[in-house]
Amino acid sequence: MAKEFISVKDEEEIVAAIRTSEKNTSGEIRVHIEHKCPTELFERAKAVFHELKMDNTKLENGVLIYLAIEDHKFYIMGDKGIDRKVPDDFWESTKNVMQDHFRKGNFKQGLVDGILKAGEQLKHHFPYQQDDINELSDEISRG
Repeated sequence: MAKEFISVKDEEEIVAAIRTSEKNTSGEIRVHIEHKCPTELFERAKAVFHELKMDNTKLENGVLIYLAIEDHKFYIMGDKGIDRKVPDDFWESTKNVMQDHFRKGNFKQGLVDGILKAGEQLKHHFPYQQDDINELSDEISRG
């Protein structure tokens, strides 16, 4: 079901949003989709964050959007570097934007808007530098 959650075309647009966001920042954004959340939501997002090596970025500025589709749950997790810089309500406001789309069944647009919103903060706090490299894959991972 995780594969059917979004179409191939939708996935291409989501990956394009990640690439667009990352063009302007040294930050890294990943999306991970799985059927069910096998543990408590925060703990699972934290485990996936580590499994995807998002806690190994040079400036600690990785952002994970984790979705458990059958459970209707998602979590946005930022690494220490970005967490220290964004406003206190940033992740909650990003979640609200995404949730509004999700409630209407528009999962692709919810993900794209969440990615672009996170990308704006990453661009602001971690602007692109000449020596920046793409440290992590832009592709959607699945569990």
